[in-house]
Amino acid sequence: MLRQVLHAGLRTSFHALGRFVASHPVFFASAPVLLSILLGASFSRYRVEEDVESLLAPKHSLAKIEGNLVDSLFPVNRSKHALYSDLQTPGRYGRVIVTTRKGSVLDPVHLDTILKLHHRLYQMQVTVPATGVNSFNYSFSYLCLPDDKNVCIIDDIIRAMEEIQSARTSNSSVPLLRYPITQLADGRQAYIGHQLGGVQGWGPGGAARGPGTAARGEGVRSARALQLTYYLQARGGLMDRVAGQWEKAFCAELQHFAALHPKLGLYPSTSSSLRTDFQFSSVLAHQPLLASLGACGVLAVLCCSMRDCVRSKPWLGLLALLSITLSGLTAAGILNLTGATYNSTYLGIPFVMLGHGLFGSFEMLSSWRRTREDQHVKERVASVFEDVMLRFSGSTMLHLMTLGLAASPLTNMEAVRLFCRTAALAVTISYVYMLSFYSSCLVFTGYLETGYRHSCFCRRVPKPDRLDSKPAWYRCLMYTRYQDEAPMTNPPHVVVHSHAHTPNSNPPHGVGHSHADTPNSNPPHGVVHSHAHTPNSNPPHGVANTDPDPQDSHLLLGCVRRCYGDWITNTYVKPFVVLLYLVYISFGLMGFLQVTQGSDPSALVAMDTATVLYTRAQQRYFSSYSPVIGFYIYESAPYWNASVQRDLLEYTKGFQRISWLEAYLNYLSDRNQSTSQPRENFTNTLRHAFLREPQFAHFADDIIFAERGQGEEPDVAASRIFLVAKTTENKREEMSVLLDTLRRLSLTSRVRFLIFNPSFVYLDRYAAAVSSPLRHSLLAVLFLLGLSSLAVVEPLVSVWLGLTLLSVQFGVLGFMTLWGVELDCMSVLCLISALGHSADCSGPLLCGFSSGRGESRTRWVRVALERHGVPSLQTLICYGAALVPVGSVRSNLTHTLFRCLTLTAGCSALHTLAFLPTLLTFLPPSKSPGQRPDGEAQRQEVECVEMNDSTRVVDQITTV
Repeated sequence: MLRQVLHAGLRTSFHALGRFVASHPVFFASAPVLLSILLGASFSRYRVEEDVESLLAPKHSLAKIEGNLVDSLFPVNRSKHALYSDLQTPGRYGRVIVTTRKGSVLDPVHLDTILKLHHRLYQMQVTVPATGVNSFNYSFSYLCLPDDKNVCIIDDIIRAMEEIQSARTSNSSVPLLRYPITQLADGRQAYIGHQLGGVQGWGPGGAARGPGTAARGEGVRSARALQLTYYLQARGGLMDRVAGQWEKAFCAELQHFAALHPKLGLYPSTSSSLRTDFQFSSVLAHQPLLASLGACGVLAVLCCSMRDCVRSKPWLGLLALLSITLSGLTAAGILNLTGATYNSTYLGIPFVMLGHGLFGSFEMLSSWRRTREDQHVKERVASVFEDVMLRFSGSTMLHLMTLGLAASPLTNMEAVRLFCRTAALAVTISYVYMLSFYSSCLVFTGYLETGYRHSCFCRRVPKPDRLDSKPAWYRCLMYTRYQDEAPMTNPPHVVVHSHAHTPNSNPPHGVGHSHADTPNSNPPHGVVHSHAHTPNSNPPHGVANTDPDPQDSHLLLGCVRRCYGDWITNTYVKPFVVLLYLVYISFGLMGFLQVTQGSDPSALVAMDTATVLYTRAQQRYFSSYSPVIGFYIYESAPYWNASVQRDLLEYTKGFQRISWLEAYLNYLSDRNQSTSQPRENFTNTLRHAFLREPQFAHFADDIIFAERGQGEEPDVAASRIFLVAKTTENKREEMSVLLDTLRRLSLTSRVRFLIFNPSFVYLDRYAAAVSSPLRHSLLAVLFLLGLSSLAVVEPLVSVWLGLTLLSVQFGVLGFMTLWGVELDCMSVLCLISALGHSADCSGPLLCGFSSGRGESRTRWVRVALERHGVPSLQTLICYGAALVPVGSVRSNLTHTLFRCLTLTAGCSALHTLAFLPTLLTFLPPSKSPGQRPDGEAQRQEVECVEMNDSTRVVDQITTV
């Protein structure tokens, strides 16, 4: 009873809202346009997000806390001897991978060319500002990070190559270059595993090993790639601007150098490359998005068209797209005024709005065509609101629930949170504009239909007697069906047949008595066939339960009514549909078990960009070893204790190491000194003997001493060790496992340590950060459906809709994995929006089926397909056409978007048009035949006198 009261109240409210909108169509049509124009003027405040790491990395993670601690203990400008390009990520830098088409980068010709490139980059200057008397020239020597001798820190491989070149020039023996740790001329050991790639070493007896198979300490026979890094300081706004200009000049110089030396391949990367290439997807998608809008507009016009030139509504298809465009412009204006920034993930928001807006527009148009044509336009619009807006508002609530919860602080991924917040705002405005702008456009086209004006040209269509004298093409263009009108001299015929139905006697749409009043029927002048319904009758107020004339039916509606509805509910087709669903679940499960996380930011940038080319070269030539991992002991520890020394050596066992502690212990052993000494002796020897040796002086960057008191030896307050692990092709997965393993070890160790690498910011808790918004949104939708089933929606409708959403999500997740899409922030955004899209498509079908009383399940499935399956099919056709141009964009982000949205549309179409119509024919809810009215007690006599003008009915005087 509560559900019936709420339904009646909501329907009455929407009926009143429809009458109000139809009474003021000019205001509701012009206000959204003016508001959009005013807010669209705010694009002067358009800003693009600069910090990509904050978007794509988990917002709250232990790795970020560890990174802040590492930067406070060992800032990059504190290093005075060596920098590891995989470990430090300063504000600005330039990096390049040099490869050879043929031969080795250590060959004399290539080596000389690479050193020449290094000197050109070292001496390159930029002018800031570009013009004016205050312009200054800045070179790398001014911007670089200096060592303790105020000389720029350069990669160790450059020093090794200069030693090789000097030896060749002087005809002396070439120093042996070992891999991955080599020894320089000053006796210092340097790790070059991240600077030399594609290495082929010398095996036992001088035999050559395969590429990348050089054992530790073996000589390098050849190398296919070389990586150089140039670190820049950015002290304040001016220096940051100068460093940015230097990065641009760096890329331009490499491009020019590559053109002069075609035998070398150069792959540059800078600190701004990821941001530029990530946002470049939006630039590439400009024209395809316009093509999507055009293709969708053409199909929307076709989907709204009929053979009858008066009852056809082609302009409503374009006006629906205009309404969606205006809502998007309004949402963008609000974002600009609030200071929000844009990023490339927002490319998915127009498709969220498109799917939801088209669904509402086609549902309203379908309901309009079921209204009685003899009603006034205001009544017809009110009837449309009463019939459609309750379902449309429910699907909007589902959209807002899924997007709103994913936009809450519970979401740990900033890109997901910003996307869902913006999409929720856009969907809300789209809903309001659909109630106002599109509904007022429906009112205007309704008046055109009432005046028998052509739906495209607004020209009044001649009556059949005048049209017969026109050419064939003109008759075809102006075809319509007038209501038969008798001459005014004839007395009005007031005999009316009426049938009153009991609460359970609602025939399905298109099925019933022969006296049904259809929108396209031709009753005699003054004769009205009316059905008086009781309060529980199914069709809404003003909506006729009738069949239009087949020749005036929409093409898709006619196909569904005469062909597809009977075929999909055929007894012999049902087993094959059930079998198809089992196959669907099987393949979905196959993909679900193979889901992988995509934490690599380069998978979200445009193709053929510097970031992608650099990443491919790095994966090809530098995948033998992991990035340099910092092992940081952030508290004072008894390093002089033998058990602590054993623990630390055990922790780092199995890694390639650059360890001050291991070198110091070997130093003591070589001098026949005990490694287990009192604290004062251990520290004194470390400071005054070990660190003053030239080959060990660089370890001073790795140790922090803390003063104890006057006259006492300071303690080692913190220190660091560099570790490198041997890796295979699954580099990121192995790094994630390594991170978890060492973190668990740090919890039980008596030495307080942490490990850090900048890539850990993307790896740490990435799977949980990405999947939690989807999980929360899905649980929120199921909770909303369960709560609404208590008072608003039929319980079985909530159950069916919940199962449908789960099935669609399961299928999309499984099939996208089989299609090669990883679970990253973009695919999760598509999965979240898929919840609302599948609810748009399947919700009205389920509501239409469950609300029917009497007749058989099969009959009501056909009715639901006619009423709600056709609008869903029209939406999916236009939506699919809009997706096609996006698939041609050369971007990894848009490819993920295209594949996920295509799967969403396909899975939703399968469930709406195949799986649900079949399963509902033999699964609950059941349809119990209602009692038929019998006898004359149920008959009513209605006397109606109609007053007609030359065109339409203007008034009715009715007595009962």
